[in-house]
Amino acid sequence: MPGPVNTQAPVERFFLVFVNPDEADDHYVEQELEGLVEAAGGEVTGMSRQRLDRPHKATYIGSGKVEEVRLAAAETEADAVIVDAELTGIQLRNLEERLAIRVLDRTTLILDIFAGRAKTREGQLQVELAQYTYRLPRLMSVYTKFERQRGGIGMRGPGETKLESDRRMVNARISRLKEEIEEVKRHRHLQRAARKAHPVPTVSLVGYTSAGKSTLMNRLSGTDLLADAMPFATLDPTTRRVDATDGVSFFLTDTVGFIRNLPTQLVAAFRATLEEVTESDLLLHVIDVSHEEWEGQRDAVVETIEEIGGSDVPVLNVFNKIDALPSVDEATRLVTEWPNSVAVSALKGTGMADLVEMVRKQLEGRTGLVKALLPYDQNNLVESCHKFGRVLREEYREDGIYLEAELVPEWQAKLKPFLIAG
Repeated sequence: MPGPVNTQAPVERFFLVFVNPDEADDHYVEQELEGLVEAAGGEVTGMSRQRLDRPHKATYIGSGKVEEVRLAAAETEADAVIVDAELTGIQLRNLEERLAIRVLDRTTLILDIFAGRAKTREGQLQVELAQYTYRLPRLMSVYTKFERQRGGIGMRGPGETKLESDRRMVNARISRLKEEIEEVKRHRHLQRAARKAHPVPTVSLVGYTSAGKSTLMNRLSGTDLLADAMPFATLDPTTRRVDATDGVSFFLTDTVGFIRNLPTQLVAAFRATLEEVTESDLLLHVIDVSHEEWEGQRDAVVETIEEIGGSDVPVLNVFNKIDALPSVDEATRLVTEWPNSVAVSALKGTGMADLVEMVRKQLEGRTGLVKALLPYDQNNLVESCHKFGRVLREEYREDGIYLEAELVPEWQAKLKPFLIAG
């Protein structure tokens, strides 16, 4: 009797080509790209490297290296080659011709991972826009050399017509996606406006992919988000209200993880989502200090935040995964050396009280102490102060309800008619 039929698609096998100029980065760069391949569901068969002063115009890597890669990819029975760089359409086409195998670049790989991770309509729209924006200038590379010649006697016909037709379709789809994303942007604006109507500070988690943002989100807010070590395990942003035990309340948003050389198409397409970062009152920059290249990862995140216009938002460095450090002294040293920082283990729950206290101090600038005497018919305002502020003292007197509370400016203004001196 025949056994069960295996319906699973075979795992794609990839040969990797690295072009990083600094030898000191070799291990980190290799590890990261291998992680991306694994996240995409692929398998690495082998790798090669070339140091380049400048990329070769036709094939990015030199002709001798192209032949070496062709032989090695064939020997390891790879299905495709991935170059750890962003290639032009001509470079992709030339490499595929000379290697006689499918070629991807780093950007294509990351876009594919994002496409697989996007679960909401918003995420899917943004990824699709990034993919089309990336592919449009490379569209000509899919045509033969003859078909790519434009104009001239004897050169008019189906080749040019097909290319222009495809360009029109892609441009039309890009326009449609941008319109739909604008609608998403308006919806997000309404969500933020609704939160500001009940003005609780907004805090966003940012960090390199796999730094532990989702684990920290789960720890602080009691959510059950997917917390996976895979790159870009969480793509669609989530916002939850956090009510800490000492009266600190804030909205906490988990955002997409960053990575070095994050494709510009993704940054542009996800701008509506990333506005959550720029509109925040505070950023918690989650840093995996157990990673050997954590400082480089930190710099990559800072650069991306600057690129999206979030450099003016206050930042609290959260050194995460201290449970994986050789000693507690190492965590103490980091907090001492880096101002405005706290050391935690989101997985173990270590340092959470210190983190909440630091958040409270950071958000203090948004709140002010008010003393007010409210008429009894304004009891709803008292309830709102409890809900959206920090009530320090409450007394029911003959002439009204005496209140001392720390409130954000929006709620200070609402209590202005009832403020008292002293």
